Amino acid sequence: MSERISSVETIDVRFPTSRHRDGSDAMNPFPDYSAAYLVLRTSAGAEGHGLVFTVGRGTDLQVAAVQALAPMVVGQRVDELVADPGSLARRLVGDSQIRWLGPEKGVVHMAAGGLVNAVWDLAARRAKKPLWKLLADLTPEQLVAQVDFRYLRDALTEDEAVTLLRTAEGGRAERERRLRAEGYPAYTTTPGWLGYDDEKLARLCREAVEDGYRLIKLKVGGNLTDDVRRMGIARQVVGPDIQIAVDANQIWGVPEAIRWMRELAQFDPYWIEEPTSPDDVLGHGAVRKALAPVKVATGEHVHNAVMFKQLLQADAVDVVQIDACRVAGVNENLAVLLLAAKFGVPVCPHAGGVGLCELVQHLALFDFVALSGSTEGRAIEYVDHLHEHFVDPVRVSGGRYLAPDAPGMSARILPDSLARYRYPDGPAWADAEVLAGAPTS
Repeated sequence: MSERISSVETIDVRFPTSRHRDGSDAMNPFPDYSAAYLVLRTSAGAEGHGLVFTVGRGTDLQVAAVQALAPMVVGQRVDELVADPGSLARRLVGDSQIRWLGPEKGVVHMAAGGLVNAVWDLAARRAKKPLWKLLADLTPEQLVAQVDFRYLRDALTEDEAVTLLRTAEGGRAERERRLRAEGYPAYTTTPGWLGYDDEKLARLCREAVEDGYRLIKLKVGGNLTDDVRRMGIARQVVGPDIQIAVDANQIWGVPEAIRWMRELAQFDPYWIEEPTSPDDVLGHGAVRKALAPVKVATGEHVHNAVMFKQLLQADAVDVVQIDACRVAGVNENLAVLLLAAKFGVPVCPHAGGVGLCELVQHLALFDFVALSGSTEGRAIEYVDHLHEHFVDPVRVSGGRYLAPDAPGMSARILPDSLARYRYPDGPAWADAEVLAGAPTS
């Protein structure tokens, strides 16, 4: 009997981060970092782990979406799945009835990504390689076969993608050696949450510089007077040589974004992230044109590769930010990385949350070794929250991500953490004091 997927387990797991305003920003003042966590189990006892990051209420909807797609995975031959996750990705994204709820966006698209990522985790475990290494070891033709080019060929063809990957083959071994020896640049958002007071902001900025970070990020958009004061504090603490990015989390319209950022320009911001609606391609272009040389960054809420294609075609973005859980998994993120390489735009992945650092590091490390070949203008976001709940947590030292060695995509959460923070029946949520400390708005 061939090995098959025997079951998909889904768990609603939530952490009460709102109690201390960890993760707070202008659009999300009281997030409870959460995940729809899933485990693929095979008839031979193997497992693949994945998750879809959420911020509290609605995680039950995300779990339900994963469960709605799970029958397309259960019963599938494992050898075929891990040899070609792209075929599964196309089936999940293309189901005619469930696709109607997107298409290729929102809860159902993210659910497809969670399942696809779990298959890649299983594939990497079977190969006894970390995912970044598994991807980097594939041939250009194998990688390109994983991407759905149907809506992309006006910007990037299969032949162009193969050429990009073939061009990067020279020096690949040396880049892998450097990656293992030196790590990959990180930037930190840990000091910048909007709910932190000035003293905590200054202390965390100082610690970030001491820890080796050359780029920090602050949340903005709640109140202009407060933003001017906070940016002044941060700039005074870190000095003129440390870059400070700012993130509005979509709170502004286009004219407001331009006005607000002109007030903050005195502090030499490196980029403005999500200055307006993530769907507003022309708006991003207008903001970019008005605020240059301040860069425009976006991507964590860009819901598919077609939107990334348009942002790049419109010359509307300076920094592409991929997210491991927003689009339909590894395969669609490969498409975005290839598009960014074609247009010559650096990729700085979005991370933080529950497991986003763990997952997205693999995509960035693959990109360095096998595609872009560069860390110039690139860094992976790092947020020092919740890593203790993972079996293979990220390792950051001297402001750099250290390449993971353990097989898989680093997605596995510790069983004790799953039991404690399972919602709503885990002990952490059964505690009335914890529930009372979680604001509802």
